[in-house]
Amino acid sequence: TPAAAPPAAAAAAPAAAPPAAVAAPPAAHINKMTASRGWTAASFVLRSLLQLWSSCQFTFARELEFLRQFVQPPEVSQLLHLIFNCPCAGRHTCRLCTGHQDARLSLEASSHWQELVVAGDSAPIPTKTRNDCHYFNCFNVYRCGRSGNQRMSVYVYPVARYVDEDHVAIKPMSREFFEVIDTILNSEYYTPNPEDACILVPPIDTLNENNLRKDKIAEALAMLPHWSEGENHLLFNMLPGTPPVFDTTLNLARGKALVAGGGFSSLTYRRGYDISLPVYNPAHQNSPVGRKPIKLMVDRLTNRGSRRWFVVSSQVNIHRDYREDLEAQLLDKKLQRDDLLILDKCHPYTNLTVRCHGSQVFSYPQVLREAKFCLIIRGGRLGQSAFYDAMRAGCVPVVVADGYVLPFSEVIDWREATVQVFEEDLPTMMEMLKKDVSQERLSHMQQQVLWLYERYFSTMKDITLTTLKVLNDRVFPAHQQSVQQWNTHLVPSAVDNPLFLPITAPANEGFTAVILTYDRLESLFQVIQTMVQVPSLSKVLVVWNNQKKAPPQASMWPKINVPLKVVQTRENKLSNRFYPYEEIETECILAIDDDINMMTADELEFGYQVWREFPDRIVGFPPRNVLWNNDSHSWKYDSEWTNEVSMVLTGVAFYHKYWSYVYTTQLPGNIKEWVDTNMNCEDIAMNFLVANLTGKAPIKVTPRKKFKCGECTSGDLSANEAHMVERSQCVTHFTQVFGTMPLKTVEFRADPVLFMDNFPEKLKLYDDMGSL
Repeated sequence: TPAAAPPAAAAAAPAAAPPAAVAAPPAAHINKMTASRGWTAASFVLRSLLQLWSSCQFTFARELEFLRQFVQPPEVSQLLHLIFNCPCAGRHTCRLCTGHQDARLSLEASSHWQELVVAGDSAPIPTKTRNDCHYFNCFNVYRCGRSGNQRMSVYVYPVARYVDEDHVAIKPMSREFFEVIDTILNSEYYTPNPEDACILVPPIDTLNENNLRKDKIAEALAMLPHWSEGENHLLFNMLPGTPPVFDTTLNLARGKALVAGGGFSSLTYRRGYDISLPVYNPAHQNSPVGRKPIKLMVDRLTNRGSRRWFVVSSQVNIHRDYREDLEAQLLDKKLQRDDLLILDKCHPYTNLTVRCHGSQVFSYPQVLREAKFCLIIRGGRLGQSAFYDAMRAGCVPVVVADGYVLPFSEVIDWREATVQVFEEDLPTMMEMLKKDVSQERLSHMQQQVLWLYERYFSTMKDITLTTLKVLNDRVFPAHQQSVQQWNTHLVPSAVDNPLFLPITAPANEGFTAVILTYDRLESLFQVIQTMVQVPSLSKVLVVWNNQKKAPPQASMWPKINVPLKVVQTRENKLSNRFYPYEEIETECILAIDDDINMMTADELEFGYQVWREFPDRIVGFPPRNVLWNNDSHSWKYDSEWTNEVSMVLTGVAFYHKYWSYVYTTQLPGNIKEWVDTNMNCEDIAMNFLVANLTGKAPIKVTPRKKFKCGECTSGDLSANEAHMVERSQCVTHFTQVFGTMPLKTVEFRADPVLFMDNFPEKLKLYDDMGSL
């Protein structure tokens, strides 16, 4: 094999001779050096490298990883020095010189970075920034998904030292940008091949626009071999703008490049294209506060008396007008002594780790740990590191910066972790906070702030990986995390959605109507006639729950244009309606009683379309609620018309057929036997089951509240009261079996968009939505 051939033979063999434009490396010199140092294994690998080197057919990644297993780091460094300094005359034919080598190697060999001169006369013309870019006109999605694993690939150009004509570095690499590049190179998204990359990251540090040589940086970007006007290139920037006018976005010629930046305003942020970052504070890396485990910090939050100050303003760059508005609130007699603390820089000190209030000196950022709310007011830059400091301390940020795009606002629900106040409302801020934020709400927000910080913000690595995850969700929306997943702290005991496809269900499959009946033929046939008018109906399955009487003959059934199947059960059990019959071929099931003959086709079709968007929930029409009775210390089943819904009865409801399997095989305790024995509460049991496994509430659709069959017989008032008592007993019993109350109460209802609009009925998609 070529690996076994001696270096001298490799150099002399015609098949291994390098192209005329490429000078072969000094093989004999490297072989002599490795032999003299006893690098037997290294010499073996190097011989393979030399053979492949001559024809430029490798990228070094696998070979160097193998080499590292046998030699010590200092020896690897010397070998890298030999390899990277081998002559390579043909820059366009030798892959190592054209940048196809693994960027991880060049990052580690910092002392041997290639020096690239950015000459103004010969440099390419920079590409003017496209401020009108959005995902659909500037992003080339066809570069993505080539690996077929629903994960984008990110390529990092080999790290080089960009210098001007005088060999002065254009922009040295900061420690933070080094961490960004290192994180990408060691992430699951990295690819060493630019042809396979969806996103390309230049190795040029643009994090801080201060002292940035913008013209040279723009020329260096234009020199990149795959620049193509910045298409699919990602630039990182946390401190945009320079004094005296601070722009809110990276101000250099960057073509179509995406910007992951801090301090965006709503005017400069290209929604769905750029990514808003926090303004990172590197000082925390050496601060003891950052080493406190989050569990201890959360435990501290549970002690309401542990935070002395209600609101702390710690910024030293606040405009005079804002500071006057704050100081004016100190004169309010309703405020207590520890309600508002306004800090400023200490004179004559320039130490930013301390803040002063008169003659009092406070350590910063430790003082933020003693505050419940931390005021974040716009300064010279819209984005402030004080926001990052507040989150790290578990202090709820009160953001007073109109138009500020909060970090990762595309996926993070900041309503759960911040209070946003218009700048004109700053004079009444204290009154608003005391009035609108309860202690329970504050405690929840503090814990959410800490969780968001630990999850997405604590290090440059976390910020970088979150940025890549946001981009990946854009490229592959069918596999993206939901907003709930981005913002929910999952603990081992938490519930999760068991359905494996968190996407909209296919429209062409339709649903199967499962009708539970006993012997009410007239009402049953009316229901079937209504069902066949629903466009998405796929099949009708009648569960004949009467063992004493056979179903009608085929000739007696309504003639319909979809398959109709009748199944006679062996026993009269209400749970039969939830059995996973093999006749059910669709994922969606409409459970409906034989006396629900008042529904319209539009109501049912709309209900199915809502279910398609929420396939893991029960979506239906009859709403019910549960209430806690303080007198009896038990749960009460409630059917009154209220704004709250915690259950949707399966007398007419859509659900995924998965729940039929779970109900039949995995319903906990003796609930199934309880239902079959008492001939009641099977719908309540199904609601308990779904809520317990998903942690989500059902969805009530359309305003209809009455579901009483006019032609059907009904019991008297006492019978109704007994029925309510029995169902309350069911709720209490099921709660004991589940060990908790899994039902979620919401104030939510889904209606067609034009339902109540003054719009011609014939132009509405659903024009027959029935009545109450």
